[in-house]
Amino acid sequence: MLLTPLPLTPDHDIPAPLLTELTALYAANRDFMALSGDFPDPDDIRPEQVAAALAEELAHPDAEVLLARSAGRLVGVAITLARHPDPADPDPWIGLLMVDADVHRQGYGRRLAALVEDRFRTEGSTAVRLAVLDGNDRALAFWTALGYEVIDRRSDLQLGRPCSVLRKPLSEGRQDHSRGN
Repeated sequence: MLLTPLPLTPDHDIPAPLLTELTALYAANRDFMALSGDFPDPDDIRPEQVAAALAEELAHPDAEVLLARSAGRLVGVAITLARHPDPADPDPWIGLLMVDADVHRQGYGRRLAALVEDRFRTEGSTAVRLAVLDGNDRALAFWTALGYEVIDRRSDLQLGRPCSVLRKPLSEGRQDHSRGN
């Protein structure tokens, strides 16, 4: 699996073919979109909405959008935050990790999470955090299976949705994620 930062045009737009791929990935995750409320109609997610959502994420100076490809196909996206807006929070965050629903349960999510953790580890981070929305039991099970532990319950900063905050210490060594491109 190859993980690369989101490329933008000179005008800071997402190239049209890539925006089409991202829109399909977001739309494939209908249940999460319905739970999150990030889009007005989870059954009709449009490219301009995805572009606006990603532009809002990238407006934060410490945010990065990472694309995961396998055999040339976009299989996932991760949005990371090097520093949380709360200055008392020392850890970087995974703001979103989403895998195309057509390839769920094939190991892409685990590999994508591990690659993101490796990036943080390489940058000297000793732990990483994320939040899981209440009601997203599959995501909570996924993250806890990867070694994340619930450390807090609070509302998210964006929309005030109730969630669990999870944290995972990052060990020193890099992991081998070369299996199964």
